Amino acid sequence: MNKRSLKDLLYEQVARIGKSLASPKRLELVELLAQGEKSVETLASQAGIDMRLASAHLKALREARLVETRREGKYIYYRLSGQDVSQLWVALREVAEEHLVELRVALEQIAAQPGTLVSESRESLLEKARQGEVVVIDVRPASEFNAGHLPFARSLPLDELEQRLADLPADRTIVAYCRGPFCLMSDEAVQLLRARGFTAMKISDGVSEWAAVGLPIETSAE
Repeated sequence: MNKRSLKDLLYEQVARIGKSLASPKRLELVELLAQGEKSVETLASQAGIDMRLASAHLKALREARLVETRREGKYIYYRLSGQDVSQLWVALREVAEEHLVELRVALEQIAAQPGTLVSESRESLLEKARQGEVVVIDVRPASEFNAGHLPFARSLPLDELEQRLADLPADRTIVAYCRGPFCLMSDEAVQLLRARGFTAMKISDGVSEWAAVGLPIETSAE
C-alpha cells in the first residue's frame, strides 16, 4: 500500500465515528447511554422514537464500535463501549456551543429564568454538599442514579418529587441536576420546588460533564 492510500485509509477509519454521530437522534441515544445501560425499549421511549428506528440508529452506533450489547431473555441491552464515548459527546457538544450561535441562543432559552442556574464552581458546590449547606438532588430515573451520580446527591426522580417533598429540608437550598445541559427535567423540578416554597436552583452538569473534568462519580447498589 502506498503512502497516499495509507493516509486515506486512516482518515476513512476516523470518519466512521463522525458518520455514526451525524444524526441528532444518535447523539441523543449516546447521551442517554451515558447515564447507564438501557434496553432498546427504554431508549426508544426516552428518545421519542419507535423501536424500529431506535434499532436502526443503535445498529449504526454499534458498527462504529461506540456501543456494545448483551441479551437477557428476549431483551437486548445497550451500553457505551467506553467512558471515552461519553467524553466524546461532551467535547462535541462543547465545541458546538463555542462555535454555533444558534445553539447558544437555544441554551439561553433554557436558562432564561433568573437565578435558576448555580453560578459557583463545581468544586465549591461539592464542598457545600459535603458540609450539608445545600442538598443536591438527582431527578433522573433511579436506575440512572444507581449507575452513576454526583457525590452526596440524593435520588429524587422527577415523577416522584411532588410526593416526596417531605424528604427535603425547608431551610436549605435545593440544587437539582439531570442528564446535562440539554435535559429539562431539572428545570421542571426547580419550578415545582419553588412553587412549594423551597429555595431551589439547578446546575447544567450531568454525570458526563462531571466525569469529563475528572471529578468523582459515585454508584449505588440497586
